Amino acid sequence: MAMKNLLIFLSALLAALLAVFLVPTTTTERWWSLKSRLSSSLEVADLVVTNAVIYTSDSSLPFAQAMAIRNGRIIRIGTHSSVQDLLRLGTKVINLNGKIVVPGFIDSHVHFISGGLQMAQVELYGVNNKDEFIRKIKEAVRDKQPGSWILGGGWNNDQWGGDLPIASWIDEITPNNPVWLSRMDGHMGLANSFSLTMAGITNYTQDPVGGTVMKTADGEPTGLLIDSAMKLLLSIIPEVSVDDRRDALVRASKFALTRGVTTVVDFGRYFPGAEVKNVWDDLSDVYQWADFKGKMLIRVCLFFPMETWSRLLDLINRTGRVLSQWIYLAGVKAFSDGSLGSNSALFYEPYMNEPDNYGLQVTQIDSLYNMTLASDKSGLQVAVHAIGDRANDMILDLYESVASSNGRRDRRFRVEHAQHLVPGTAARFGEQRVIASVQPDHLLDDAGSAEKKLGLERAVTGSYMFGSLLAGNTILAFGSDWPVAKINPLGAIKTAMKRTPPGWEDPWIPSECVTLTDALKASTISAAYASFLDNDLGSLSPGKFADFVVLSTNSWNELETDISASVEATYVGGIQAYPELESDI
Repeated sequence: MAMKNLLIFLSALLAALLAVFLVPTTTTERWWSLKSRLSSSLEVADLVVTNAVIYTSDSSLPFAQAMAIRNGRIIRIGTHSSVQDLLRLGTKVINLNGKIVVPGFIDSHVHFISGGLQMAQVELYGVNNKDEFIRKIKEAVRDKQPGSWILGGGWNNDQWGGDLPIASWIDEITPNNPVWLSRMDGHMGLANSFSLTMAGITNYTQDPVGGTVMKTADGEPTGLLIDSAMKLLLSIIPEVSVDDRRDALVRASKFALTRGVTTVVDFGRYFPGAEVKNVWDDLSDVYQWADFKGKMLIRVCLFFPMETWSRLLDLINRTGRVLSQWIYLAGVKAFSDGSLGSNSALFYEPYMNEPDNYGLQVTQIDSLYNMTLASDKSGLQVAVHAIGDRANDMILDLYESVASSNGRRDRRFRVEHAQHLVPGTAARFGEQRVIASVQPDHLLDDAGSAEKKLGLERAVTGSYMFGSLLAGNTILAFGSDWPVAKINPLGAIKTAMKRTPPGWEDPWIPSECVTLTDALKASTISAAYASFLDNDLGSLSPGKFADFVVLSTNSWNELETDISASVEATYVGGIQAYPELESDI
């Protein structure tokens, strides 16, 4: 028996050598093909994708023509001829006629269940005037019973000139229903007077630490709550039912697949002041339930509130970081400041329109340092939200101190957003090996308002510094922050390359534009690295999951210049997930 197995192996080795060296390829391609053939010489492919322009996101073989898949993973990738010996009766072959294939996109920062829930709520994205704002709420009230909550979000006051909405806009049409409408950034929301009364918010209500109850000159609440002040009202909103959250997961997953997203990094239904338990409830009640029932459609990687770091550590010690092929446990996340749109991002200099306002530090630095130190010492990955320039420097200082105290290791600290930096800070990211988890599409909304709020010089010398960060060898991970912005990786790639907001002819800060390959890496392999997922995901390489996207174009040059391609199909684990196959419906 041993001799027979040896003969089989030697025959496979000889076949692999002949197949590799008889095909005219480069030395690198020969080695790649030989390596993958030897690892799969006795295997048969379930699926072979051929006649494609495959961008792999793997620097050892950036482009390929074909790939073979078995049991959901890639077993070989290379030329058309290099996969022919894996074809057998029953192997499915997809001829893409020259279409471009890229790895499945990884959205590095979402609030996934919140996004799915908001799809079924009042949608205020794109509203650009007061009348339309009111009309949307009026329509929502029509279908509600008295006392029922009206929830929604996505409004952006910058789209109608900057004036903030107030409760009196909607009080007359919502006399019997409590209302909560979050701003697009999630750091501010509008309540009507009915819900303010329910929450006990009056002119005597004091601002909580890290938050603001906005009031008129006479001291009356306007209905606007910022950052941690939102907890005064969020605490009285009834918890969303388990069934609604499960429906939201399915709705969100199907939407993500239409955009080519096969993995999301979920930071939970959590904004400053929201219930911490929501994140943990979603893990058990939604994600693990869906996994057990075979209902997961995309992969999720989860971050948890930093104050629960010990609970996460206990879970990882029991289960490991990989709960299944669908669910990964990443680490912990905290907030350092608010947002630019809510005038609560923390800056060294004040806002132009509010000379006494430097923003908010929403977590006390001593507490943040102690939690980060403990989390990192326990081996957990740490991510901290920082938008303003002062907040970013503060977190980089904190990370430097923690790393010095806890010693060298592969920790992959993350800064979520990293939107506004003072000169010199971009270089620090690379020097400290801190990952910048950024959301390119946010600049489409911020380009105009940043110059008004920060002044032209501050805005153009330190905003969304993707090019500078890359020049300093920083790992960039692209995301959407959905539901703050829509999941749309192709759109984010275009934004990072072109930096041209709607209605603009020229790019905003053109020196910070990036190349197509840089943007693709930030949406694939770098995004995987940013969450310790790069052993399984992020590139089309032998051994990794066969998550890939077929684009509508067959021209790489067209993709580099126009970026007008759309998602034609999305595959997860080698199975077509979008469009849904008729047999799967």
